[in-house]
Amino acid sequence: MAREIPDLQAVVRTGTGKGAARQARREGYVPGIVYGDGKEPTPINLNYNYLLKRLKQGRFLQTLFNLKVEGQPDGHVICRGVQRDVVKDLPTHVDFMRIHDESRINLFIHVDFINQDKAPGLKRGGTMTIMRPEIELEVMAGDIPDHITVDLTGKEIGDVIHIDDITLPKGSKPTISRNFAVANLAAPSGLARSEEEETEAEA
Repeated sequence: MAREIPDLQAVVRTGTGKGAARQARREGYVPGIVYGDGKEPTPINLNYNYLLKRLKQGRFLQTLFNLKVEGQPDGHVICRGVQRDVVKDLPTHVDFMRIHDESRINLFIHVDFINQDKAPGLKRGGTMTIMRPEIELEVMAGDIPDHITVDLTGKEIGDVIHIDDITLPKGSKPTISRNFAVANLAAPSGLARSEEEETEAEA
């Protein structure tokens, strides 16, 4: 299932340079620029409160947006930088790059764990530790997966789930080449203590 691409609202900024940027900030906007795709850079303004809300939602730099600018066709963009005030740490300028649907980009994709009721280790009281609730994948911009599915059927206490154990969406690949751990099933604390005591007694 492809991920829904969120809209990002903006308006064209008239004028360029520091004067126009300062004027935009006075009017409650954060100036930005859209570049790439062999087109002329387009100066834009984003509503300050609207942008701040988006930034607080997290993963702003890893999200593909459908940029909506009045009077222009919609286009897919990804943020390539947010400049901030050195004192207040609030956004003062944003850079966006145009992206084709055929472009390959790196994004963090949510991991969905299913069939917990079919994992013997969890039925025995084991606990699942998730090391990576999201995994960074290289994906096609026009076919971004909504999530990655991990099937816990048959998983026992002590099992470790690595990235190579997971069937990734078609056209996606991890940005890290090594076979890193995503989650594991650990023994419940009481069982772990009793096993430790048995080992000490045997010693």
